[in-house]
Formats: sequence, structure tokens, C-alpha cells
Amino acid sequence: MRECPACGASNGPTDGFCGNCGSYLGWSDAPATPATPAAPATPAAPVADPPAEAAAPRRADPSPSAEPPRPSDPPPPGSPQPVRPAKAVAPRPVVRPVPVDDDAAGTPCPSCGTPNPPERRFCRRCATPLTPGTAPPPLPWWRRIWRLRRRTRAGSGRTTRFLVILAVVLALCAGGFLLLPAGRNLIEDTRDKLGKSKPVTPVRVEASAEVPGRPAGNATDGLSNRYWGAPGPGASVTYTFAKPFRLVAVIVTNGASTSPEDYAREGRALRIDLEVTASDGRKSVRKLTLIDKPGPQTFPTGISDATTVRLTLDAPAGLDGDRHLALAELEFFQRS
Repeated sequence: MRECPACGASNGPTDGFCGNCGSYLGWSDAPATPATPAAPATPAAPVADPPAEAAAPRRADPSPSAEPPRPSDPPPPGSPQPVRPAKAVAPRPVVRPVPVDDDAAGTPCPSCGTPNPPERRFCRRCATPLTPGTAPPPLPWWRRIWRLRRRTRAGSGRTTRFLVILAVVLALCAGGFLLLPAGRNLIEDTRDKLGKSKPVTPVRVEASAEVPGRPAGNATDGLSNRYWGAPGPGASVTYTFAKPFRLVAVIVTNGASTSPEDYAREGRALRIDLEVTASDGRKSVRKLTLIDKPGPQTFPTGISDATTVRLTLDAPAGLDGDRHLALAELEFFQRS
């Protein structure tokens, strides 16, 4: 058995990696045939040119003594040749197949296919993890946004989350209930500004008081030279419509006429109290402040489900002598 130098676990004699921690155990201790180192190559001896004596007879040297050989001359044949020393090369280890015992057979390695015993965690040949840990499932989105600390009891965190979620839902419901009318009015006002409007005509007109020859119906006949004459402030007129509608705006033409000369001949009401009754009996009141000049003046209202409209004259101007209050024209507009 081989002991792992990292964790001390016991491993087989042919295991290259620790089965517990995957550390490298070194090469196997089984006997192996060492590789024979290659002999250093011997450089070939240079081929010398044939001596001149072989080509032609050598002449006699007239000098009494022969000239000694020079160092640059090639050595004579058969003499030892110089050898350049070579760098020693270490033999490479021979990788041998690992014998597989019958009792060590198990699940093959997913990388190299070597069988390993069931108790091993790493392959004994390539150290590949045999039982890789599975990744934990991803957390839900509400846990990623708000992470709770670990509690001592298992159910305390779940109860706290339930109470917090319940409080948030109740707060949203309460806020929606309180802000619903304001939000609805904002949406309706936006539709009034972006959409188009068209005039709507009442089906019945009733006045609390009127001057002879100046009935209240003159204020809705579409002519600006005819007016409703009221004897004084506090007089009112009520308009009834055929079906409920969204009252977008009211256009008021004050005085007896749009002509500056005729406008100043009669009195005018500089304030009108507008009371709108809805189909469910709900009443909405607007105070319209008019400018003392001839011509139409537009007042946006934005009242839904209007069925009747009542106008009360107030704040008279130019009412002296035998004059009376004059209202030339009233126009009502609904959303088309």
C-alpha cells in the first residue's frame, strides 16, 4: 500500500493519484525495464584529400632534413580521432498500463475510462473527480432581492417573510383604495385634453326668475344677440340632459351681446355658481369667475355622469336703475 503524502490515506501500489484528495503519488513502484540510453553520436572523420604521392612520384627533398608536419594537416589514417563531448540525456520514464484487479472494478472514470473502487473520490490514473458535487438550485427572485439572515429556528424566517409580505400587500391595497379617485380623475383629465369635444344640447330648461320677453331658453339657442334676462342676483337656471355624459367644458358669453355697445346697456353677473348633479345623485360645485368684457369665456370642468346643470348668478356689475342681469349664451361640451 502507498500512503498519500498530503492526507495520509492508503492507496494501491499502482495508483498514481490519491483516492481521497487527488494528490499526485509519483510513478508506480513496480519494476520496469529501464530504457537504454542512446550512445552519443561520433562525428565522422573528415575525408582527407589523396596524398600527392599517389598522383605523381615525390621528388627528393634537396634539404638535408625533412620539414615537420604542421598542426593543420589531417592526421594519418588509422590514428585515434578527437570526439566532441555530448550532453547527457536522462531516460524518459516508460508509462505502463495499470493492471485492473477484479475486486477493484467499479464505475469507469468519465475522463480516461479507468475502473475505480466505489469508495474512491478521484480517479487513480488521471485524478478526475468521480463524484462531482451538484450545483445548488437557484434562489427565487424574492430571495435574491431580500436575503434574510439565518434564524435559530427553522420556521421563524418563514413566518417573518409571510408577515412582511402580508403587510406589503395590505399597504398596497390601502394606498390603491385611497388614491383610486385621484388616479381616475388624472386619467379622465388626460383623456379630456388629448381627445376632441362636441357640443351637447339640453332637453329642458327651467329658470327660477326671468324678465318678460327674455326667457331662459334664449341662452341656449345658439344666437349671441338674444339673452336670458334675470331680475337680480340669486336667479338660477337648470338644464336637464337626455342621458349622462362627461361635462368637459362650459363656454359662457356674458352680457346682452358680443357687441361692446350692447354689452354695456344691461347688467352682468361676474360670478356664476355651477352645480352639476350626476346620475347617482352626487353633486359637484364649481365657481366660475368671469371677466367684465364681451365675448365667450371658456371654463374646463371635467365632471363625469352629468345629468343636470344648475347656474346661479352672483356678483352683479352695471346693475342700476331699471337694468337687469343679462346672459347671452351658454354652451356645454362633452367628450366625443
